[in-house]
Amino acid sequence: MDQRVSLITLGVADLARSRAFYAALGWKEQWPDFPSIAFFQLPGQVLGLYPLAELLRDQDKAGAPAPGGITLGINVRTKEEVPALCEAFVAAGGSLVKAPVDTPWGSYTAYAADPDGHPWEFTWLPAFPLNEKGELWLPEKM
Repeated sequence: MDQRVSLITLGVADLARSRAFYAALGWKEQWPDFPSIAFFQLPGQVLGLYPLAELLRDQDKAGAPAPGGITLGINVRTKEEVPALCEAFVAAGGSLVKAPVDTPWGSYTAYAADPDGHPWEFTWLPAFPLNEKGELWLPEKM
């Protein structure tokens, strides 16, 4: 099995609201005319937004799982970008979950949630620098 993630799909309560939220962050939707799903191209993968009821039906599941069992992360190049991302999430209609803090392992980290409660982690960690394309590649050795 290849070691990769190609598509992350979030189950959302209101597709139009979620589309507007991610667009307000400046993300560009690919194929915005699709009425029942939204796709946002990311470097090397895609974020999908799909109505939660449909996603659960696809999975043959009943009942919605609570958001929070998984965290989507955005690593940044500078410490100053962390609070800026928090502000952008709140301005777009999300909520601040945890204000930026310095961590014992050397990062500066905050958490925010999209309108459906999906948690996003924003982190500046000098030990994990981003390459020129903004991709995170772990060093061979710590």
